[in-house]
Amino acid sequence: MRISNQHHRREDGQAIVGQRLGPREGGGVDRRLEAPLGPVPRADVENGSGHREQDGQEERHHDDPAEARSLAADYLAKNGGASVTVSVESQLVGADTIRITGLRTAPGILARVVGIDSVQVRAVGAARSGAPEEARWAAPIAVDEKHPMLQCQPLPCFGQATEIGLKKTGPGAFRLLNLDGSRGGTSPGILAEWIAQGFDGYMPLGWYYSDPGAKFNSSQVKGALDIRLDDELLFPVYRSTRGQGANFEYDVVGFAGYHLTGYDLQGSKGLLFGEFTRLIWQGVQSTSGQAEDFGVRAVSLVD
Repeated sequence: MRISNQHHRREDGQAIVGQRLGPREGGGVDRRLEAPLGPVPRADVENGSGHREQDGQEERHHDDPAEARSLAADYLAKNGGASVTVSVESQLVGADTIRITGLRTAPGILARVVGIDSVQVRAVGAARSGAPEEARWAAPIAVDEKHPMLQCQPLPCFGQATEIGLKKTGPGAFRLLNLDGSRGGTSPGILAEWIAQGFDGYMPLGWYYSDPGAKFNSSQVKGALDIRLDDELLFPVYRSTRGQGANFEYDVVGFAGYHLTGYDLQGSKGLLFGEFTRLIWQGVQSTSGQAEDFGVRAVSLVD
């Protein structure tokens, strides 16, 4: 049976890009932390070229350094920044770090003893955005790196309707992973929890054992997918497989965000409907800059 929620949207018609925070009412986990300048309307999601379109006009790329500087300066100005210098730097990969220096005149307190009524206060902060080499709250559904929507350069084709197949990839293997590093069968209830809530642990890149069987057909997993309809999930992306039977493994090389709109699960075959999307997610950034980039970012303060 095919289940779809393609016509359901949040009351404000908006999707907020952000970071997983904790449990939410009614099940699932709310990961969205509203950005300083407000949520991004669903109508503004990226097209295949990696740009956004609004009212027929193309907007700048999300990774555009000039846009980053403009947004940072605008936000600081709205919050009382008197004099702001914004620079974009490359630490691990190109234009991955934004550094902000602010100057403000403040009334002197102790300085007034020597006749100084005000002083210049300087503050500096920097944040880096990068693909994670470990991610928290992942779902146990693996996506083949060769998926057509993951082949766009320099990033996946965002905002385009597509499918993810839960097909047989090996003996008893259907792209379901044991995220906790265990080998052998995981109960449908645990898989459902990892879908509805996300795996409550940091998932590093590397080899993961398959969870055998077409367990996506269980009522628990279907119920978890119902909870996550019209929501974003974090899927591990794998490059290759190895082994047989209980030793079948997937080589996870990165993470991709997926906006789930529906599913069709029948027998030993399953399809997830939705679109790949950019996400800012709770994770540990790559320290080498070599993590595969599928549009998911972890953000950390570096100064």
